[in-house]
Amino acid sequence: MTFDDQRQYRLGVVYAAISALAWSSSGLFIRSITTDLMTMLFWRGLVSGGCVFLLFLWLERGHALVILRRMRGPSVAAMVLSAISMVTGIGSMYYTSIADAMVIYATVPFMTAGLAYLMIGERPSRATLIASVIAVLGVLVMLSDHQSEPGGLFGKGLALVMTVSVAGLATVMRKHRTVPMLPAMAGSAWLCSLTTFWFAVPLTVSASDMSLIVAFGIVQNALGLILYTAASKRLPAADASLLTALEVPLTPLWVWLILGEVPSQATLLGGPIVLAALFGHIAHEVRRNRTAPAAASS
Repeated sequence: MTFDDQRQYRLGVVYAAISALAWSSSGLFIRSITTDLMTMLFWRGLVSGGCVFLLFLWLERGHALVILRRMRGPSVAAMVLSAISMVTGIGSMYYTSIADAMVIYATVPFMTAGLAYLMIGERPSRATLIASVIAVLGVLVMLSDHQSEPGGLFGKGLALVMTVSVAGLATVMRKHRTVPMLPAMAGSAWLCSLTTFWFAVPLTVSASDMSLIVAFGIVQNALGLILYTAASKRLPAADASLLTALEVPLTPLWVWLILGEVPSQATLLGGPIVLAALFGHIAHEVRRNRTAPAAASS
C-alpha cells in the first residue's frame, strides 16, 4: 500500500466514523422535536432532499442532467424503498424505545443476505448463516418483553419493516451497481415528504421545532449520507460496514446518557446478542477480505 493509499484509507475511516456519528443523532432529534410525526417527516424530507440534491448538482456539474435522464426502474425502486425506510425508521423510534428499534435494525446485514439469495441468487456464506441465527435469537429475546410501553409492539413492527426495506434497497444497489445514489436518495426524501404531506400540518410547527427539524435533515441525514458516500470510495465494503455499524449502539447510547431513556431488561439481554452477531460477522468479513489478497499474491 502506497503512502497515498494509506492517506486515502485514513480519510475513509474518518469519513465513515463521522457519518456513523451523524446518523446516530437521530434518536436525540426525534425525542427533542415536539411536533407530530407526519409533520416532522414532511419538513425533514424537504430539507434533506434539497441538501443531497444540491450536493449531487455540485459534484456532477455538467453531467447531472445526463445522469438524471438515465435513471430507470432500479432508481425508482431505490427511491421507493429508501422512502419506506425513512418513514418506518423514524416512526419506529417515535413509537418504541430507540434501543429496541436499533437492535432490530442491526439485523439488516442478515436480512440483506436472505433477500439477495431469493432475488438475485447470491448465496450467503456459512458464517453469515450462523450470525443470522444468533441475531434472530437475540431479537426473539428482546421481543419477549410483554410489559413494554403502549405502542411498543407497533414501533417494533415498523422497525422490522424498516429493516426489510433497507435490505431491499441494498439488494437493488447490489444488483444494479450503476444506480445513481445521490439523486435517488434525494428523490426518496422528497417522496417521503409527498406521502406524509396529506397527514401533516406544516404551518403549525414552532420556530424551535423547525430549527431542530432543519438540523435533523442536514446533520443526521444529508451529512451522514454525504460522508458515507465519500468513505465508500476510499474503503473496502467490509471496513465501511464495520465503521458505520457504530450507529447501532451509539444511537440508543446518546438517548440514554442525555435524555435518560433506559432500555428495557429484555433489550439489555437480547441487544448484546444481536450486536455480538453483527460485529463478529463484520470483523470476520474484514479479516477474510484482507487475507484473501495476501494469499492470492503469495
